[in-house]
Amino acid sequence: MNLHQFKFVQEAVRRNLNLTDTAKALHTSQPGVSKAIIELEDELGVEIFARHGKRIKRITEPGTHVLKSIDIILREIHNLKRIGEQFSNQDSGTLSIATTHTQARYVLPEPVAKLRQAYPKVNISLHQGSPTQVAEMLLNDAADIGIATESLTQFEDLVSMPCYEWQHVLVMPKGHPLAALERIRLEDLVQHPLVTYHPTFTGRSRIDVAFGNRGLKPNIVLDAIDSDVIKTYVGLGMGVGIVAQMAVDKDGVGPDMVMRPAGYLFGSNVARVAFKRGAYLRLYVLRFAELLSPNLSRDLIAKAMAGDGENYGI
Repeated sequence: MNLHQFKFVQEAVRRNLNLTDTAKALHTSQPGVSKAIIELEDELGVEIFARHGKRIKRITEPGTHVLKSIDIILREIHNLKRIGEQFSNQDSGTLSIATTHTQARYVLPEPVAKLRQAYPKVNISLHQGSPTQVAEMLLNDAADIGIATESLTQFEDLVSMPCYEWQHVLVMPKGHPLAALERIRLEDLVQHPLVTYHPTFTGRSRIDVAFGNRGLKPNIVLDAIDSDVIKTYVGLGMGVGIVAQMAVDKDGVGPDMVMRPAGYLFGSNVARVAFKRGAYLRLYVLRFAELLSPNLSRDLIAKAMAGDGENYGI
């Protein structure tokens, strides 16, 4: 058995058992992938995959145990490479960060700049995507650290920790009827068109739950993943915006708009950092996590990586 066989099996599972897609992803041939997997099965004496004809249909029971071992072996090989990189080049390398647009735009610039000051030979690779894509990039070793509000707690192979709390705010043009109210209610908001985040981004689930718990159906006329886009369309008069407070604290709302707090309507959100379970974290990865929040420390991260990362509060 060899590492190529292990990689072929692991990638086949990632590609939903489609060997053609597996071969493309690994830049090899489909017959070569199929042959390597069969040779591994013959050597182990068990079928990893159940087949119908030549097509793979599902993972067998012994196959699930084989896959767990393969994941551990490949993860540890990846860790060996990271250890070698760290101790041969203590202060250089590439920090790969997976995050959402809001985090990249409003939260990360300062800690990224501080990390570069501390580690001038470290390059930064910033990957933006949905919270689910952030999780997948961590699982696929495309990123060292992930930052998002949603999804990171839903994957058992990730260790996630709370980073900071944040709330939503309402933004609207000056002269809007709601701007005259001392305290805006959900019942007031449903009377007007709303502009806010896509359902999978930036605390949108809390917004939907808040309205749903009151039996109210908001008129969301536009959703987006970008806070700046939301504010732009609010400025054009399309509706009342519901955005992350960090987006307003950073850039303000402009002279023609006003802001109102909305934490009492939608509650607080928790942004989390995540790492792949069992991954070896280089020194500058740990330092970057510390720069993200005073709630994070190397010792706390080490404890979370060794056990349960869900029980650490802010």
